[in-house]
Amino acid sequence: MNETTQTQSTLRSEARIAHGALHTLRQDLFVDAFALRPMPPLEDSRLPRWLPGRVRRWARWLPHSAVGFFSACVFLSTVATGYDPGPIRGVFAVGFALLLAAPPALTLFRPVGAFWLSLSAVVLGMILGRIFSPYGGGFSYGAAFAIHLVVMALVVLRTRPRLAVEMWLVTFGLGAVLSTLAGGSATDNAEVAFFCGVVLVSAAAIRAWREERRQVVETQSVTAEERSRRTLLEERALIARELHDVVAHHMSVIAIQAEAAPYRVADTPPELATSFATIRENAVAALTELRRILGVVRSEDPDAFVESDPEAPQPTLDSLDSLLGSVRSAGLTVEAVTTGAPRPLPQGVELSAYRIVQEALSNTLRHAPGAEARVEISYVLGGLGLRIVNGAPSRLAKPSPGAGHGVLGMRERVQMLGGEITADHTEDGGFEVAAFIPVAHTAGETASGRGTA
Repeated sequence: MNETTQTQSTLRSEARIAHGALHTLRQDLFVDAFALRPMPPLEDSRLPRWLPGRVRRWARWLPHSAVGFFSACVFLSTVATGYDPGPIRGVFAVGFALLLAAPPALTLFRPVGAFWLSLSAVVLGMILGRIFSPYGGGFSYGAAFAIHLVVMALVVLRTRPRLAVEMWLVTFGLGAVLSTLAGGSATDNAEVAFFCGVVLVSAAAIRAWREERRQVVETQSVTAEERSRRTLLEERALIARELHDVVAHHMSVIAIQAEAAPYRVADTPPELATSFATIRENAVAALTELRRILGVVRSEDPDAFVESDPEAPQPTLDSLDSLLGSVRSAGLTVEAVTTGAPRPLPQGVELSAYRIVQEALSNTLRHAPGAEARVEISYVLGGLGLRIVNGAPSRLAKPSPGAGHGVLGMRERVQMLGGEITADHTEDGGFEVAAFIPVAHTAGETASGRGTA
């Protein structure tokens, strides 16, 4: 009983496997066999970058043109070898030529249907070859089968690798049946079957490699996009933390001054004292809410040369001397130039300007060892101009552990303040960062500017 049960279980398993294989074969080769599946043109990323724009647009259709040219050659050569002045033979030659030339071109739009049309051309070529063989060549079964092999390879390259096995089985299964009916042996075409199997397996391997490569490229694109988005969020969190420090400082000053104001005036009216108390309470409440919302982003500063004390005041342009001293002690030769009349700027502007200079010099140390740098700060009427430029490195840079998104952080800071920034390589092999941060003018600054002029 045990052996019988095991045998029945094995037969059921084999039946399920055979049923699954037949179902897959039916889905791949019979269901919607002539469904429209147009082949898209080549992607621009797969074309050489040195091609001109107009040539690149035409080069995208190169595979379509090659297949169409092949179909045209098949038609002309078949007509030339099979045509005869006789009306019957001439009609058959033209019709057979169309039947041979259509499947390669059809693979561009209906690949599975092209396989069936090509297989029918092989069968028809065998029949016509036997009919017209007493009158000479022209309907070559070998030529039809060679074109059928090309069609099968194109179908595999266009669809999926498993179709290589399915088309091979259908083609040579039908060939074995026809050979038996014609009085031959089912093993007559063993060498041809082996050769075709090698060709189709090679095409399937190429298709699988292309599909794997496409998936790798998509994965890398998604990974790069996620990394960029994560870096952007980290940079925004850092900016939010710094803004939290700036706003918290001013709110603390408001609260302290509102608390001390009543004691600076003798006989303060009760209404005024109540107003100052209300101002202080609102300032303390706002400060508490600000720390509750933004205080969570306080973490270790990843920037280079940052102060170790997380509670230290945020740096301004007055702190550039210490920054330049730090980078000079690290081996970077840097020159600082200030143009225009220095004036106090909003703390957020000075903080962002300091961080931009800091990040640019850090990148110089990491990516351009031995190069000299120059920092230019321009106080102009409409805002603040920054330019940090370095020369070409004098030695090979060591691999940097950074994520490579420092420029993204600088651009985020400038855009947050409504400014503009450019960062690109220079002609001499160096790198230049140029930014402009607009600053609104107060009436006192405008009057001072007019008086100076």
